[in-house]
Order: sequence, then C-alpha cells, then structure tokens
Amino acid sequence: MSKSNNTIVKLIPIMLAFFAMGFVDLVGTATNYVKDDLQLSDTMANIFPSMVFFWFLICSVPTGMLMNRIGRRKTVLLSLVVTTVSLLLPVVNYSFISMLLSFSLLGIGNALMQVSLNPLLSNVVSGDRLASSLTFGQFIKAIASFIAPLIASWGALQFDNWRILFPIFMVVAVLAVIFLGVTNINEDDEKGESSTFAECFALLGDKLILLSFLGIMCHVGIDVGTNVTAPKILIERLGMPLNEAIYATSVYFLFRTIGCFSGTFILAKFSSRIFFGISSVLMLLGMAGLFFFDTQMAIYVCVALIGFGNSNIFPVIFSGALLHLPNKKNEVSGLMIMGLFGGTIFPLIMGVASDAVNAQVGAVAVMMIGVLYLLYFTTKIKK
Repeated sequence: MSKSNNTIVKLIPIMLAFFAMGFVDLVGTATNYVKDDLQLSDTMANIFPSMVFFWFLICSVPTGMLMNRIGRRKTVLLSLVVTTVSLLLPVVNYSFISMLLSFSLLGIGNALMQVSLNPLLSNVVSGDRLASSLTFGQFIKAIASFIAPLIASWGALQFDNWRILFPIFMVVAVLAVIFLGVTNINEDDEKGESSTFAECFALLGDKLILLSFLGIMCHVGIDVGTNVTAPKILIERLGMPLNEAIYATSVYFLFRTIGCFSGTFILAKFSSRIFFGISSVLMLLGMAGLFFFDTQMAIYVCVALIGFGNSNIFPVIFSGALLHLPNKKNEVSGLMIMGLFGGTIFPLIMGVASDAVNAQVGAVAVMMIGVLYLLYFTTKIKK
C-alpha cells in the first residue's frame, strides 16, 4: 500500500471520531425536547447542558496525564466508548435521571476526545497538511452538529420519537470504535511531564491568560446558550411547534460552519484583532435583535449573525494565549480547554434569569453580557 493510501486509511477512523465529537452539540436540541416531554422549567432544563460542560473543568488535565500513560489512540478509543454508553442510556430508559446521567457521560467522553483527538491526528499528518486536516476535522464535526436537530425533528414527525437521534449516532460511534480499534497508528514518544492542576491555575495570575480564560468561557456560554434559547424564542413569540422551532439550531451551526471556513481566508488578509472585533460586533447585532424581533426570518437572521460571529472566537483566543506564553503551551492549552466550563455556568444563570422574568429575554440578557465582554477583550488582543 502506498504511503498516501495508508494515510487515508488511518484518517477515516479519525474523521469518524471528529464526527462523534460533534455529538456534544445535540445537547441544545435534546434539552428543548426533554423540557417539553417532562414539563420542566427553564432552570431545571438548563441543568442538562450544564452537566455536559461541567466535566471539561474536571477532566482536561487528567486526560493529558492519561494520554502520557496509555497513549493517544487508546485515549480516543476510551472517549468513544464512553460516548457510546451515553447514547445508549436514553434508548434503554427515558427519565430525568437517565438523561442527566447520559449528558454527564457525553460530557466526560467529549472532554477526553477534545484533549486527545487533535494530537492523534498530528501522528498521521504533519507539516502544512496538518492545518488543513484539522480544519477538515472541524468541518466533519460541524456536520454532526448541523444534522442533529434535523434528525430529531424527522424522528418526531415520522415516528413520534425524537430520541431516534441517539441510536443513529450510537451506530456511528460504534463504527468509530471498531475502525480505530483495528487501525495501527505510530505515536510520538512524548513522555514529558504532565501539567498539574496547580500549574495550570497558577497561570491565571497572568492578566492576559485570565482574560483569555474568561473569553473562552463567554464563547462557549454563547454557543450553548444560543442553541438552547433560539428555539424557545420562536416558540414563545410565534407559537411555533418545537419540531419546527428546533431548525433554529441548525441555522446557527450552518453559519458557524460557514464562518469557520471563511475565517481561514479572512484571517490571512486581516489582523486577528480586527476580525475578532468584527465578529464580536456581528454577535452584538444578532443578540440585540433577539431582544425585539418577533418574526421568523428576523430571528433566523439574528441567530445566523451570532453563529457566524462566534465561529472564530475560540481559535483567536486560543492561539493568542499560546503565543503569549510559548514556554507554557501544555499548561495554557489545558487551561483554555477548562474554559469550556463556560457551557455550564451560562445555561444555569440563563435558566434562572428567564424564569425570573418569565420570558427568554432574561436568557438573552445573560448572553449579551458575554458578548460585551468579548468586545472588551478585543482591545486586549495584540496587534
């Protein structure tokens, strides 16, 4: 087998794993259906996305240590097994407790995957091809995010069961386990010292690192918050049934995917600071519109602006933090991944806020605070 064909064979299971990484974004769609099925308040329903992203705080650094012990491929395999179990639970039993456990396992599996999959890809492709392969991997991930609400809505309409989403995604996860399990990947023997929790959190004493960490929290909070809240706004203001309102989530991920690709070319011509500022302004416009608009197309436009604007926030903050402390890349990387914990904080506060005012403008107000912070952070990005 030629070297090129051998690389493709190894890339297939890795790209399947990237697809499985996108399963975490089904949480916005699932939360709205569970809320409707179990008649939950916003505060109670928003516990579900919070449980998913809570585990990034706990698992990021231990995953790095685990990779040093068992290797990257086995760590990714473990993440896929945990993800498979998380998708099996709602099929076996559907209740508040089982969904809480399912989302917790989904978060644990995704945290393991986020930390280990990109480094594993670097063992298959390198040099100039690595960047394009990473971009393609994110595109594959985005496909899963985009189709999740479509599958759920189709299942609800055709079979009166939106949860058909879980077994369909579980089959893909199982295939990824099988294919990656039989694929031999030579890993770099990098047995450097693992970062400890203390070493990671000590970096928060650096002002730019602290601001970057908070920026990542806001980015993920807005990401998860928009997925959960956009359909609720359509239901609240237009009386739209959930099966139709859920398409707002797909609109968000469609424009987030478009933003990822176009951002690659835009950043080649404009500075990160300028593009970050423009992205933040787009989110500001979109979020402001969600306060007032009450027509379907206007709300979709707002969601699209937020999706496009939020698409390149993470890589700009992440790369800037790494360049700020080039000798502490492992610690900085672990800390930034921990920042995904923002996906826990924001939904909880948003649920309380929307219940307090008995309207989704409460949740939008919380997300607006995150957008305003990102506008402020623009001034801290180095030219």
